[in-house]
Amino acid sequence: MNKGVPPLCVIAGPTASGKSGLAVTLAQRANGVIVNADSAQVYSDLQVLSARPGADEMGGIEHRLFGHRDGAVSCSAADWASEARAVIAEVQGRGQLPILVGGTGLYLRTLLDGIAEVPPIDPVTRSEVRTAPVADNHRRLAEHDPEAAAHLHPNDTTRIARALEVVLSTGRNLKDWQARTVGGIRGKVTLLGTVLMPAADMLSAAIDQRFCAMVEGGAIDEVSRLLARRLSPALPVMRAIGVPEIVSFLTGNTDRSAMIAAGQLATRQYAKRQRTWFRGQELGLAREADRDAALRGLLADAKESG
Repeated sequence: MNKGVPPLCVIAGPTASGKSGLAVTLAQRANGVIVNADSAQVYSDLQVLSARPGADEMGGIEHRLFGHRDGAVSCSAADWASEARAVIAEVQGRGQLPILVGGTGLYLRTLLDGIAEVPPIDPVTRSEVRTAPVADNHRRLAEHDPEAAAHLHPNDTTRIARALEVVLSTGRNLKDWQARTVGGIRGKVTLLGTVLMPAADMLSAAIDQRFCAMVEGGAIDEVSRLLARRLSPALPVMRAIGVPEIVSFLTGNTDRSAMIAAGQLATRQYAKRQRTWFRGQELGLAREADRDAALRGLLADAKESG
C-alpha cells in the first residue's frame, strides 16, 4: 500500500455477479461511499433494466452517480470519468472510502489510465458511420483497420463504429491514438479492489432469474415510457441490454416468452464479453470467484490503507 496516498476501492465484474451487495457490505464496515461505474445505471430512465439499487438495497449507504443522467443525453466514458474524479476527490476529502462499483470496463480503464486525445470526428463521417448497419461497418473496418476488426465482435455496434469513424476521419487507427492517454488517476490513489468472477453456470442461472424478475417488476412499463419519448434508437439508453428485446415485444414482433428468452440470451452474451474483457485486462485488482473471500480481502486492504 502507498501510505499517505488516499485509497480508492474498485469492485468490478460481469453483470449479476453480486457486486452491489458486496459493495454495500464493505461500505457499512469501512466507512464507504458507493460510486456507480455501470454505463446503464447512470440513466434515470433505466431503474429496473439496469438493476439500479433501490432505497431498500442501499443499506443506508450514500450512492453517487446513479440515475443522474437523462436518457436523451449520452454519457461517454470521458464524461463519466470527469464526474467520477470529482466525486472521488470529494469523498476522500471527507475521510471516507470511495467504492467504485460496476462492470463497464471502458469506464474503469478511462478513469484509471486516462483517455486518448483523439481529434474531433468529422460530423459527416460520424453520421455516415453511425447510421450504417453494423455488418457494413465491420466490413469497412476490416479494410481500413484489420487488426481492430479481427479483435472486435462482429455485433459490437458501438466499438466497431468508433474504430471506423476514427480511422476514416483522422487517417490513424484508434490503437495508435490510444497509445498516449491523459487524465488517469492510477498514480494518485492507493488502488484496492476485486473483480468478482463467479462460475459461468452460476452466473447464467442468476442472469436468467434476474431478467424474469425484471420483466415481472416493471421493465415492460419502463421501456414503454422510453418508447413514448421517441428517443433516437442510436442512444445508449435505447440500446441497453433488454431494451431492444422488450421493444420488439411491445411493437408486436415477438411474444412474451420469446422476449424473455431473447433478453436472457443477450444478457448472458454480454456477461461472457465482460468476463473475457476482465480476464484480459491488468487493472491491478485481485480476481475472486467467492464473494465472502473477496469481502475478507477488501476489508483487510481497506484497514491497511486507512
